Amino acid sequence: MAIKHNQQLVKNHFRKDWQRRVRCHFDQPGKKVSRRNARVSRAAKLAPRPVDSLRPIVRCPTVKYNRKVRAGRGFTFAELKEAGIPRKLAGTIGISVDHRRINLSTESLTVNVARLKEYKARLILFPRRKGVHKKGDSSKEDIQGVKEKSTRSVNAVLPIINEDLRNAISEVSKSDLPEGEEGAYVRLRRARSDARYVGAREKRAAAKAEAADAKK
Repeated sequence: MAIKHNQQLVKNHFRKDWQRRVRCHFDQPGKKVSRRNARVSRAAKLAPRPVDSLRPIVRCPTVKYNRKVRAGRGFTFAELKEAGIPRKLAGTIGISVDHRRINLSTESLTVNVARLKEYKARLILFPRRKGVHKKGDSSKEDIQGVKEKSTRSVNAVLPIINEDLRNAISEVSKSDLPEGEEGAYVRLRRARSDARYVGAREKRAAAKAEAADAKK
C-alpha cells in the first residue's frame, strides 16, 4: 500500500529469519504408519464391535448428482419407527440418528427401513455384565459363534452400491410412439399452462354461465 501525504515513513524491515519459520513435512511417512497403527489398535479394542456406525442411504443433492447415492448422517425417527427400533436404543447399538432429516419420498423410507431390518437381523448384542443376560441380548449360542478378533466395518458388511443406470435407460424415436401421442415436452408445457390459467378459466366460465342465466 502506497504512502499518501506528508506522513512518517513506516519502519518496515524484510530481512526476517524466514528459514527458521519454514516447516518441512518430513514426518509424513511416519505419521501414515502411526495413523494405521492407531486404527488397528482401536479396532482391536472395540472388537468384535464394528469401528463405524450404520448410516442411511441418501441421494446426493442437485439435479447433476441426484442419480448417485451415498451414506447420510443418520436415520430419521420415521425410519426407526417403521423398523421397530426405539430412538434412544439406536445410538447404543451402532445406528446413527439424525433428528433434522425428514423423508420426502416413500422410496427412501422403504430402502432405509429394509437396511435397518437387515442390520437388526445380523445384530448380536452382548450382555453388559458377563453372565447376566437381559431382555434383548442375544443367546449364548450366537455369542459363542462370534469371532472375537473380527475387525470388519459395517460398511463392509452392508455396503452402499450405486446402480449403473446407463443400460436401464433407452431412447424411443418419435416414429415408435402411437399415432396421436404427444411428446413429453408438449405434455409438460400443456400441464404448466393449465395450472397457470386455471383461475382465469374458472372466472371466464362463471361469467359465461351468469350471462346465459341472465338471457333466460
